[in-house]
Amino acid sequence: MTRFLVGRLLLLVVGLLVASIIIFATLRVLPGDVAQIVAGTQATPAQVEELRQQLGLDRPVVVQYLDWIGGVFRGDLGRSLVTDGAVAPEITEKLGVTLPLAGMSLAAALVLGVPLGVIAAVLRRRAGGAVIAFVAQAVAAVPIVWAGMLLVALFAVTLHWLPTQGFPLDGWSEPGRAFSSLVLPALTIGAVEGAVILRFTRSATLSVLDADHVRTAAAIGLTRNGALVRHGLPSVALTVLAVLGVQIAGLLVGAVVVEQLFSLPGVGRMLVTDVGRRDITKVQSELLVLTGLVLLVGFAVDVVHRALDPRQREAS
Repeated sequence: MTRFLVGRLLLLVVGLLVASIIIFATLRVLPGDVAQIVAGTQATPAQVEELRQQLGLDRPVVVQYLDWIGGVFRGDLGRSLVTDGAVAPEITEKLGVTLPLAGMSLAAALVLGVPLGVIAAVLRRRAGGAVIAFVAQAVAAVPIVWAGMLLVALFAVTLHWLPTQGFPLDGWSEPGRAFSSLVLPALTIGAVEGAVILRFTRSATLSVLDADHVRTAAAIGLTRNGALVRHGLPSVALTVLAVLGVQIAGLLVGAVVVEQLFSLPGVGRMLVTDVGRRDITKVQSELLVLTGLVLLVGFAVDVVHRALDPRQREAS
């Protein structure tokens, strides 16, 4: 297990370094002069050049990258080119919205996807199972913006149950208001991602229903559903756990869209704003933090999956 953990940690670090290089290089090939954008349209060429030197944009690209990534490993994500404010405290503040949103979205996706996926598999030869599978297929294909608008129309406009815009200015010092403002955005992401999890769960359950050990358990006295619950669902849980490592990336991408739709002050909304302002220092740090979160979740899923699945330990 120790060798496995060390190997995965090395992969995590290497993956983060590769991602940082790709992010840094991609932002540098975008059209437009950052110094000109920051200086404004009225600035003279001399003023633009002076600002470029002040921002360090005249240095070799390799030097700029090493300076940035070195700061990242020291916990310093740089300073904004537009406001000159430290990036790390602002990202930390915005994560206070994005991470709870992602967590609530994941919980909603699991609550919707896993039970309905199992039911759809058990009822595969009945109308109910076919309806659940069809609805999941349709919901998984719905753009997340449309899903959000439909849920707003239902729960906010028609039923007046949930707020649709904004987040308390005092943040989580008002936990009730903060939580309620994230419920509808979390349901938006959770519904779409839950439909995907439902399809994987249904497929895994169908394969388990035909497995020898489940049929043997049913043959020696357990009911079919009892055999499924006792001997089949642990295998289904491992499949769902493996899928979660991929779905987390979808949750974070969905958060970027949903934060814009519901005016939530999270990392996703800040990222869109900073891209528009060409604040590349903040953008590259925000993208690296989001990438690091995805890699970290993938690492955690790998570790938990290995700890729970005896087949992986035996294979190694």
